Amino acid sequence: MKKYIILFLGFGMLTSCGSSDKTGSAETTEKADSMVSEQIVSFNSQQLKSVGVEVGTPKMEKISGILSLQGKIDVPPQSTVSLSFPLGGYLKSTSMLPGMRVRKGQVLAELEDMQFIQLQQDYLMAREKFALAETEFSRQKDLNASKASSDKVFQQARAEMETQRILMNALAQKLEVIGINPARLKSDNISKSVSILSPINGFVSKVNVNVGKYTSPTDMLFELVDPRDIHLALHVFEKDLNALSIGQHVVAYSNGDPGKKFQAEIILISKNLDQDRMAEVHCHFEKYNPALVPGMYMNGEVSVNNKEALTVPEEAVVRWENKFYVFTDQGSGQFEMTEVTPGLISQGKQQIEAKGMTGGTRLVVKNAYALLMKIRNTEKEG
Repeated sequence: MKKYIILFLGFGMLTSCGSSDKTGSAETTEKADSMVSEQIVSFNSQQLKSVGVEVGTPKMEKISGILSLQGKIDVPPQSTVSLSFPLGGYLKSTSMLPGMRVRKGQVLAELEDMQFIQLQQDYLMAREKFALAETEFSRQKDLNASKASSDKVFQQARAEMETQRILMNALAQKLEVIGINPARLKSDNISKSVSILSPINGFVSKVNVNVGKYTSPTDMLFELVDPRDIHLALHVFEKDLNALSIGQHVVAYSNGDPGKKFQAEIILISKNLDQDRMAEVHCHFEKYNPALVPGMYMNGEVSVNNKEALTVPEEAVVRWENKFYVFTDQGSGQFEMTEVTPGLISQGKQQIEAKGMTGGTRLVVKNAYALLMKIRNTEKEG
């Protein structure tokens, strides 16, 4: 009896699993059908007439208008300074924070180390030895002139003087590299610390040190930016490159304050395309404004004249979920939503581009929003 019960239960489980699989498969198929139907809408001829939908084809014609581009504020390499120190040392003090403005020659930080003392000591000793060697050379020169000393002794005195001159000058250069003026260095003003000075007027973009930290010559301590040469880097599609040229005027504005306009000029158009088939266009601002911060996203508008492009009436293009579409005629009253890339708008004409779309593509050219509304209403009912 127990065997029959076990067999019966096993058969029931298999049956339920099979039923579940069929249900899941049906649901998946239903969802797929729903996704397809969302992209296709059907109308009969009477409905098309009543809502005022008309079908036509795009036209290849010259169009003038405003080309809208996006990008961000960038800083050229020559305006970015990465500061390090040629000798290792412990950071004694700094008050710098990212965003602080600095002046050329301003003290950014102070380092201290025993080797700074040793370098100053070596220079002062080399300077004294050079003075002694110079005096000895002068004495041997006078003696050699009167034949009171041999030429060999005179040459040795000159070689010793030149050796000490080389050593003194080399140590003087090392002192200048770390910011110590050798001409002002004396035995009573030897310092255990040196100052790191700002080489430009600008602001601090990065601080990579803290008080008490030991820094090596390979460490980047601060990054400074000279904002006077910041520029606008805009991204442009390959299809729009021919419409742009160096010297064209650009009006830029941010998303946060679109009413505030910044005037710029195109100074460079990149010849390299990225994976999205876009190139960079570099623009120089006519006047620097402190509100322009590196990394800030910006919009740019460029006036374009007589650009040949595929165009449709503005009402043929609809926008849905931040994308742009047209409705292509599939025949028998069926229309499919096709994503397009919008371009210039001028005198009621909209430039469009999509893979496989030509001047012979039949699509809705009037009242395309009626089709979009039907799709949205069908979606809500579902």
